[in-house]
Amino acid sequence: MPPKAKFTKNQITDTALEILRSQGIEYLTARALGKALGSSSRPIFTVFQSMEELKDVLIERIKIIYHEYIQEGLNDPLPFKGVGMSYVKFAKEEPNYFNILFATCREDIPNVEYILPMIDDNYEAIINSIKASYQLSDLLSIKLYRHLWIYTHGIATLCASKLYLFNEEEVSQMITEIAKSLLRAMKEGKIQ
Repeated sequence: MPPKAKFTKNQITDTALEILRSQGIEYLTARALGKALGSSSRPIFTVFQSMEELKDVLIERIKIIYHEYIQEGLNDPLPFKGVGMSYVKFAKEEPNYFNILFATCREDIPNVEYILPMIDDNYEAIINSIKASYQLSDLLSIKLYRHLWIYTHGIATLCASKLYLFNEEEVSQMITEIAKSLLRAMKEGKIQ
């Protein structure tokens, strides 16, 4: 008969999320987690087979938190701009979570066309908000999203790394200026 779990799955994941939030993924070890739980690392492995299994569960939980930010942006009167603002807000408020989802090295380096659908479960909803707001084709909606994501990702990365913390007004103005410029070029047929 296997040993009875001393901690629930939620207790372990909640504690691990706090380590990630405050210190980053490099500090999440079985020993550190056991210490944070007031125990050895052994009880962790009565619930999880490995630290990799735990990290997979944590990434799914972080994606849920990120999704809440994006949903807030999609509910903005200007949904696509709201998404960009929420993306930067997530980077500023949850820099370690942001780094786990969007600033870790990948073994497989995809073509830029495939990055967004691969890393963001909100991809379709964002594309649909662009098409609805700006009456763009699928192709132009995807191009606009890609261009703005690359630009916004740069802002978010600067904020997450604390290299520079843009305030909300600066972020809003920068996203608006770039979006208007791209939309104008698209409407004039300069970007196809």
